[in-house]
Order: sequence, then C-alpha cells, then structure tokens
Amino acid sequence: MQAHLRSHSGGDLCTCTQCEKRFTSHTTLKQHMNVHSNKFRCIECGKCCQSNQALTVHRRSHSGEKPFECSVCSKRFTQSWSLVMHRRIHSGEKPFECSVCSKRFTQSWSLVMHRRLYHMKVHNSKYKCIECGRCCHSNRALTIHRRTHTGEKPFECSVCSKRFTQSGDLVRHSRIHSGERPYKCHVCDKEFIRSGYLNDHMRVHTGEKPYKCHVCDKAFSLSTHLNRHMRTHTGEKPFECSVCNKRFTQSGSLVEHSRIHSGERAYKCHVCDKAFTHSGYLAVHMRLHTGEKPYK
Repeated sequence: MQAHLRSHSGGDLCTCTQCEKRFTSHTTLKQHMNVHSNKFRCIECGKCCQSNQALTVHRRSHSGEKPFECSVCSKRFTQSWSLVMHRRIHSGEKPFECSVCSKRFTQSWSLVMHRRLYHMKVHNSKYKCIECGRCCHSNRALTIHRRTHTGEKPFECSVCSKRFTQSGDLVRHSRIHSGERPYKCHVCDKEFIRSGYLNDHMRVHTGEKPYKCHVCDKAFSLSTHLNRHMRTHTGEKPFECSVCNKRFTQSGSLVEHSRIHSGERAYKCHVCDKAFTHSGYLAVHMRLHTGEKPYK
C-alpha cells in the first residue's frame, strides 16, 4: 500500500545507482538491478533481463517460438497477454471504460491516451486553444484541434481534390481510389480498407453480437444495426424528404423514395435495358427473361 501511495505522491522513490531510473519500492528496484548484471543474460545477443521469465520471453524473439494460439483464427503469439488482447478482436470485449464519458476500449493504454486527448486538464495551459479553452496534450494535437475552428484542411486528395484535416484521413480516403485493402480476413480472405471494418466483419464468423437492445433483448453485431432497430421502439424517423417532407427510419429508404421525385432509375436490366427505381422491381422483372416461377 505504501509503495502504491508513492506513485501518487512522488515521494521516497527508490533510485537505481546505475541509470538513475526511479521505482516505488525496493522490491521492483532489486528486480530492475538484474538488468545491469549478467544474471539473466541472453546468450544470443547479450541482452540482460530483469527476471528469468523475461529472459524466456525474450529468447522467443530469436527462436521464433509462439506458444500461445488463438482458438478462433489460429494466430500465434509469443506472450499470453498478447493473445488476451487479440481475442478481444473476436469477442468485441472492451473492458476499459472512461469514467468521464463512458467510452470503452480494448486496451488500457488506449484509455490512457483517450483521457489525455479529451479529458486531461493541463493546468499550466501550455497547449490551450484560445478559441474554446480546450487543453491539448501536445502542440501537434493543438494544431489539429485548431482546424475545427479555422476549417483548414491542408491534406488534399490528388485524384478528387477532397481535403482533410489530418494526413491519416487522407491515407484512408486514398484507398477508395487505389482499391487498396490492406486488412484481410484470415477466414474468408475478404479485404477491407480499414481495420475497424475488418473487426466488424469478424463477427460474421464468430457469431458474436455485442450490441443488445435494452427493450426487447435482441442483439446485433454492429452498433449501427442496433441504432436502426431502436427506431422500431421509439418511432423516430430522422430522414426527411426535402420535396414532400415524408420521413423514414433508414437513409436507404429515403434514397429509394427520392427517385420518385427525380425520376432516376438506377437498376437496369442487362437483357432489355429496361430500368427500375428499386432493386426489388428489377428482380421481379428478371423472371420474365429467366422463366423462374418461385411462387407455385
């Protein structure tokens, strides 16, 4: 308990005489001192570890041994904790919750970074926005934040000239044009432009449905599907036609409805070139050509 309190107070820390690194207890300092001795030294590269367990894990970087295997996708890992974190991709588990906004994360460091970015109060106001008073954790973060006020979008797509506030957003957008899909499903080989899309897709294989309706207990694999379902309980219809003011629960329904006003017929028969406003109408029409009679 006393060692834990020192982590908050910063007092009576134990200092390594070799590298001046500081620790909250004599036990952790004693363990650290092994790094400066040859007690747990790797015979391959000479690196000194602080414990026999740490040396065992380190040796796997030379041997390539990965003893921990995922039961879902068979991916292997050198350490057990890496497997634990990996499993959350399949389960959707997010055990780390922000006490301020209730947002959840799969890893503790993601929660730490979230707090620093969105909730940390920088008392000396070193990186404080003069527009809204928000405090950022670095000058770079403040520069990016200021663009929400200025509207500046310095990163431009060379293909369609769409602009972005951050370089990472441009990189992801560029995949629309290049067709690059760097995130591949190891089960069915389907590829995605974003890691988040792959994570969502994996639930097709695992059957996991982490998003549950609190009204009827129906569960969904995606949060967007839950949001759409909730409208069956609330009666909310957020999508309104700008021509006749008719409202819809789904954006796709509004798109199809709008074709009544625009006259657009997006679904075309490849046999006779007749066009339709709905995909369902085209499917029915195709039976004239195929002779299919599904209802006997």
